[in-house]
Amino acid sequence: MAMFSKLKQFKNLRDQAKKVQDVLGQESVEGTAAWGKIKITMTGNQQVTVVSIDPELLKDQKKAEDAVKDAINDAMKKVHRVMADKMKNMGGLNNLLGGSEKK
Repeated sequence: MAMFSKLKQFKNLRDQAKKVQDVLGQESVEGTAAWGKIKITMTGNQQVTVVSIDPELLKDQKKAEDAVKDAINDAMKKVHRVMADKMKNMGGLNNLLGGSEKK
């Protein structure tokens, strides 16, 4: 009987994780760098959907490369905040995505 209970818990956990993925896929965040000259839009599932670079910034390749990296990192931080917030609202799965549950 305990084995079936564990299997049911695992299925519920898997279903809840799928629901979280679906919810995160509908979220969108924008990371910026170089005073807004680089913009990266990313879904809550960490998929980059838009990259916008001000043409003025392209005149200096190194500066543009650094700014793209910074914008991606900014977007990732924002995605992680969204993920932690959604996980907190879903309960129980928060630690799976690097968040921490408040006790």
